[in-house]
Amino acid sequence: MVNNLSFPPPLLAATGLCKSFGGIKAVYEASIEVAQGSITGLIGPNGAGKTTLFNLLSNFIRPDKGRVIFDGEPIHHLQPYQIAQQGLIRTFQVARTLSRLSVLENMLLAAQKQTGENFWQVQLQPHIVAQEERQLKEQAMSLLTSVGLEKKAHEYAGGLSGGQRKLLEIGRALMTNPKLILLDEPAAGVNPRLIDDICDRILTWNRQDGMTFLVIEHNMDVVMSLCDRVWVLAEGQNLADGSPDEIQTNAKVLEAYLGK
Repeated sequence: MVNNLSFPPPLLAATGLCKSFGGIKAVYEASIEVAQGSITGLIGPNGAGKTTLFNLLSNFIRPDKGRVIFDGEPIHHLQPYQIAQQGLIRTFQVARTLSRLSVLENMLLAAQKQTGENFWQVQLQPHIVAQEERQLKEQAMSLLTSVGLEKKAHEYAGGLSGGQRKLLEIGRALMTNPKLILLDEPAAGVNPRLIDDICDRILTWNRQDGMTFLVIEHNMDVVMSLCDRVWVLAEGQNLADGSPDEIQTNAKVLEAYLGK
């Protein structure tokens, strides 16, 4: 009997990625897949190459070798801003905000392809520009409410705590209407009470809005509570992948990552 079951291609698929710095192989023949609508985890010991892999996926660093397919199209030849325009957005270990702008202004700057960016449209269609600006402000305030920062909208971003900056960075990513968000250690350096808040919001965006996430995180409780599938790197190479339960009982992972 022929099995006619078919599965949709992954939203993100990287194969054979390599990157060396001098004589050090930071990432070697690494592969990863992220299914549409999933929360996928990426873990590994310090120095495993996780952030380097994020940089390769978003082309902040050019791979020496390998391919990255996003939403059915190769993107490893594109510039980072072009990849962002395709709908793949990333955050950073240390949240990057424009400290001397307000929280709301940080959000508005993230919106892509604004009519007001074109000089002639500003001159010839000011009413359209004004209408779009009103709509973007409404969208930004709605997202700030979703990340719990609406009361901070008109304060300087530089006055936010580390956890609040991470929430702002996630909210700013959502302003681009992304297909996939790469989150680099969203819980690192964050007050434990705010970690629960961040996790709850990620789950809400995933379950209610269908948002797809790829998450690097050292906090194993966060990884195991959030992720549908987990990939493990060690010394720049794939070590294992599977469900959270499978990863927790994988002998190679316990030895390399948990030190058991």
